[in-house]
Amino acid sequence: MRYLHTMIRVTNLDKSIHFYTNGLGFELVSRSDYEKDRFTLAFLRSKDDVAGGPMIELTHNWDTAAYTRGDAFGHVAYAVRSIDEVQKNLRQHGYDLSWGPGLTPNGKTKMAFVDDPDGYEIELLEKY
Repeated sequence: MRYLHTMIRVTNLDKSIHFYTNGLGFELVSRSDYEKDRFTLAFLRSKDDVAGGPMIELTHNWDTAAYTRGDAFGHVAYAVRSIDEVQKNLRQHGYDLSWGPGLTPNGKTKMAFVDDPDGYEIELLEKY
């Protein structure tokens, strides 16, 4: 078994793609419109992950203006070389960390969080 992707529903696909590609430096792997069923799928991957590695799937249902997020989903996490560099890039594109930087609960690893345009949390762990 191999992990493939995490799907999240977004309200503004272009805004979300901008956040992931420009703010976090991901690459857009594919984008497909399904006119009959009125939705678009976009797959993005961190540039540090190998081809075929895990992705974020953004699903945009054309006729849905808002979603109610439950409280069971927590976040996705990415290892980064430098949280300070990620934060610098985020700020250059109009975003910022939502928490941190600080330390993990065990006090051993620098961590931070950033929220995407729909409020999904991405944990950044300085691990390189």
